[in-house]
Amino acid sequence: MSGTSEVAELYSIIEESARLLDVACSRERVWPILSAYEDAFAHPEAVVAFRVATALRHVGELDCRFRAHPDDRDPYSLALSKGLTTATDHPIGALFADIQGRCPVESRGIDFGVVGGFKKTYAAFAPDDLQAAAKLADIPSMPRSLAENVGFFARHGLDDRVGVLGIDYPNRTVNVYFNNVPAESFTSRTILSTLRETGMAEPSERMLKLGEQAFGLYVTLGWDSLKIERICYAAATTDLSTLPVPVEPEIEKFVRSVPYGGEDRKFVYGVALAPQGEYYKLESHYKWRSGSLNYI
Repeated sequence: MSGTSEVAELYSIIEESARLLDVACSRERVWPILSAYEDAFAHPEAVVAFRVATALRHVGELDCRFRAHPDDRDPYSLALSKGLTTATDHPIGALFADIQGRCPVESRGIDFGVVGGFKKTYAAFAPDDLQAAAKLADIPSMPRSLAENVGFFARHGLDDRVGVLGIDYPNRTVNVYFNNVPAESFTSRTILSTLRETGMAEPSERMLKLGEQAFGLYVTLGWDSLKIERICYAAATTDLSTLPVPVEPEIEKFVRSVPYGGEDRKFVYGVALAPQGEYYKLESHYKWRSGSLNYI
């Protein structure tokens, strides 16, 4: 299938899914993004997923993300050149290039909303070449909050297990995703102590049950504070009924509305915690390949 026909098919799926979810979908906003990255979307090893979340700021939005391997371009520079986002003097504008210049990035991706447009880029490292938080903290444009929390990551056995970095341009934050997380990190006792140590809201019993089934976690960091802004625990499944918690009505609607490719369906169900409270999100893979890194 050619890149152009792949993009046309993907746009049709996005448009129909947005309609079923009562999310406004503008061809003028979505099509230029798909066109800019059409060869990456069409790549046989590309991972494509859709996501919804229950947080108020995510209401009325359907997110789409992809990751292609291999693709050695800088996806942020491409977004700038195609007019998908505007240049900035903030350090976040240099971050992807700085990461790519100093670390062995295996694959790259983006995240966009059918309403909000271009939002994020992703730099993923090979599963057998996870990166050290201390090394990443030395990148000039990286927020100082990463260096400030290296000790925290070391205490929890995470300091050398960074698998993906996600750069959120509208919110000016960085997500640090950890792989091969120690099993101890997902016990209720450790989750509670971790959340209290970082000043997050007291978790619900539902959150703790889901956290015990998690495969990985990530933290959100920014330039305006030295503290961890948010922690997310994520569980993967091919059958939502096997999860230890029920899913929200809006997420059930999402599952009914968004299609998937292949014989098996794959979900990543996550709970994010901040000082203000918790919210849930579900990522449904349209295209995925065995062994690919998960993130939500």
